[in-house]
Amino acid sequence: MPYVSINERVRLYYEEKGEGPPLLFIHPPGLGHVIFRQQEPLARHFRLILCDMRGNGRSSPSDVPITVPLLADDVSVLLRFLGIERAIICGYSNGGSIALDFALRYPQYVEQVILIGGFPEVCTPLLYGEFLLGISAAKLGALSLISSVLAIGHATSRHERKLLKQYVRRANKRDLDTAYRAGLVYCCTRQLSSLQAPLLLIYGARDYYIHPYIVMFRRYVPHADVVFIDRARHQIPTKHSCELNNILRVYSRRKSLERKEEHACPKKEDKIK
Repeated sequence: MPYVSINERVRLYYEEKGEGPPLLFIHPPGLGHVIFRQQEPLARHFRLILCDMRGNGRSSPSDVPITVPLLADDVSVLLRFLGIERAIICGYSNGGSIALDFALRYPQYVEQVILIGGFPEVCTPLLYGEFLLGISAAKLGALSLISSVLAIGHATSRHERKLLKQYVRRANKRDLDTAYRAGLVYCCTRQLSSLQAPLLLIYGARDYYIHPYIVMFRRYVPHADVVFIDRARHQIPTKHSCELNNILRVYSRRKSLERKEEHACPKKEDKIK
């Protein structure tokens, strides 16, 4: 199995498939890389990279308390190990916080940032309550309950439900608790104004409790693009995989062409010089 060593005690499990622009997916606490199984067809267009963050799935438990910057640092180690200079970073739900932190602190590695149901901080009552429930369940060591809730919420078939449930149970109980706590206190809203990379926000049209965060993004990142998936709630990677995969493919290609055009056509002031 492919692993990258973070240090002597922590190793991250990863998978990569396909060729083309590197596209790295980052999962939220507990779910592991298997939440992106339905994105594997994108390997026809991208160098697809899936991984288990420390404390999740096949990766090692963490040797220190989980923080969002710590997980972002792990992403940088993985990309360097794979010899990737720049990548499209795609985070789902609280995995989007890791993606944002990585993009803000390692902009040289970032081609594009894509958030699926993402948010820069937890400041709305429903989302706050959801994190508190996760913390409570993790603190009690109720992995069976957490795995059932996540699997039922995301699965589109009995087989997928079984797979997700089994994989969530691999999570380290202590790390799951600290990951939820880290996500609850993380905030990068004001730092968003320094984000230069293209930013795509993908939301379910019915994911109402996440929609308030769009206002924050539009205030601090005016160049952000927002796409809504009709009839979708939060669980987009599994329940609306076809729409998501098409959006990722088209958006990436459009931004790549725009970048090539910018390089081919220097600005007026550059011409004068």
